[in-house]
Amino acid sequence: MPGRTASGTIPTDPGAEVEAALDSFKAVAEAAGLSLAHVVFVNPYLTSSIPSSGMNERYARRFEFGNTPARATISVSGLPEGHIVYTGVAVRDLSKRRAIRPKNMAPSPTASPCVFAGDTLYCSAKSGFIPGPLSGVYAATVGHQLRQTMRNQLDNFEEAGLSIENVVAANVYLDDIDDFEKMNAVYGQYFAEGVKPARTTIQPIAPGTRDADANASYPALEQVSFIAVRASTR
Repeated sequence: MPGRTASGTIPTDPGAEVEAALDSFKAVAEAAGLSLAHVVFVNPYLTSSIPSSGMNERYARRFEFGNTPARATISVSGLPEGHIVYTGVAVRDLSKRRAIRPKNMAPSPTASPCVFAGDTLYCSAKSGFIPGPLSGVYAATVGHQLRQTMRNQLDNFEEAGLSIENVVAANVYLDDIDDFEKMNAVYGQYFAEGVKPARTTIQPIAPGTRDADANASYPALEQVSFIAVRASTR
């Protein structure tokens, strides 16, 4: 939902627009007899006019720390209205909602690694980020980053009692769509022959710089989110 105020206008202040978009998102959930606590997965779509740090700060206030929905944030060049919208998935029965966090991942104020909605597991978009005291992305190529991304997601599946074979859908976000073949060559190694997950691959915005920072950490060149189901329901 776009960020409109009660009067129907879109605020000019980025922070106020984020709050208005979150209010609209909450109102839709409440119209269905739910609340933000029922949400299991969120896609924020935002343009460069919305600072991600400010969006995250306001977003985190709406959810329980460490029990937030899974999330995939997508930077875009433009939207039909305003500069930020939220879409999401919710589960009606809160007893069927359960956040999953591997032991090597610290709790996050903005996104759980994965969240169960009954037998369906929604996993946040992950990059080749290595968690821990020396956290960062330490691979310079798409292929090597993707291997760490898949390692991160495999940790999620293990914690959830699932495996890569339970995946039914994937979204791949590339910094540069020209890296598709390189990404695909590695991605395909993780799935057995036969029925593979449905998949969408996009380049959200123009490619960014690929230089390492002062700590030798590289920008993320890819991210992957998954939906998986228990084997009995696939």
